[in-house]
Amino acid sequence: MATNGSGDDVEQQEWIHFNSVLRTFQNYKLESLERVYRSEQYLNQLPEYHQEWLQSYRSDLQIIKRCIEHNSSIIDIMTKEAPSMFENVRAVDANISSASYGTVGEVLAEGVDKVQATLKQLARDWSSMGAVERSQCYQPIIEEIERKFLNNAIDPSQIKILVPGSGLGRLTYEIASRGFVCQGNEYNLFMLIVSFFVLNRCTELNSFTIYPWVQQHVNNLSVKHQTAAVTFPDISPNSISGKSSGFSMAAGDFLEVYKEEQVWDCVATCFFIDCAHNIVAFIETIYKILKHGGYWINLGPLLYHYSGAQSQPSIEPSFEAVKKAISCVGFIMEKCDTRVKSRYCQNPASMLQYEYDSVFFVCRKL
Repeated sequence: MATNGSGDDVEQQEWIHFNSVLRTFQNYKLESLERVYRSEQYLNQLPEYHQEWLQSYRSDLQIIKRCIEHNSSIIDIMTKEAPSMFENVRAVDANISSASYGTVGEVLAEGVDKVQATLKQLARDWSSMGAVERSQCYQPIIEEIERKFLNNAIDPSQIKILVPGSGLGRLTYEIASRGFVCQGNEYNLFMLIVSFFVLNRCTELNSFTIYPWVQQHVNNLSVKHQTAAVTFPDISPNSISGKSSGFSMAAGDFLEVYKEEQVWDCVATCFFIDCAHNIVAFIETIYKILKHGGYWINLGPLLYHYSGAQSQPSIEPSFEAVKKAISCVGFIMEKCDTRVKSRYCQNPASMLQYEYDSVFFVCRKL
């Protein structure tokens, strides 16, 4: 969302972007089905005997279309209350509904890819199928927090932990469920809309089904792998969410939202620091908001999200250069493990598997 210009201009631009995200969600079905229709049209142009040999493929395309239609119905449910989730009065006044999100805001260029990424994240964070990835990526952070803060001398309810780039909120939930005061922070509206639904409206276990890999048209041994069903949530987030718990979520740009110094006992980052245009700005902010003696715990790669975007500024220092910057900011690195095997939103049945050799480190502010 834009942050330049007067207050009214910024509000208008943010409202337009919010509507664009909602319209992009709503466009999921059309854009996804168009991709399948193109395959069907080309199939119909093939020689008749080729078509005959590919009858099972034609049937597979029908299954894929039904999965897309089902996903669309779940998206409608998840986005139904989105216009009012931030007390967005202007959006409500525009009479935005699940059928029509108003005339302001266009479908985003990345379109279905953004929606698909959110569905994959939903499988990773809130389904039993994501348990392996969560164990790889979240468990080392959780165990380190427990080592640092869970002992007889420390009441976890007095420990404040921040999780920037919290996505759909599972890591934040897991930390809060152990008695800590934990706040997740997220900037991506696709994630915020779906996390609002999961954290506030999902009360029964495995009450919803999605097909997170239905857009994955390549590297499938069987159509069953492309159309594998995933149910969510695997646990009830309502068990700790609410005003009476130490669990909360905050929307907005990390660098803009968190400016008060010496507030947090721990900052936990997972697949986050490489989302910065300038990674040093993230490191500096983490240092400033930590209390003296506080810890920064991190796990993830250095993908550098803006590296390939010609319209966006970006620097991409190696981890050795990042370590130097961490030291210059003032942190003491107490632990550093490299080549920590970790996956991100992978279809476990796919013929192609991506696996990161992530870094896991623990830093302390003196």
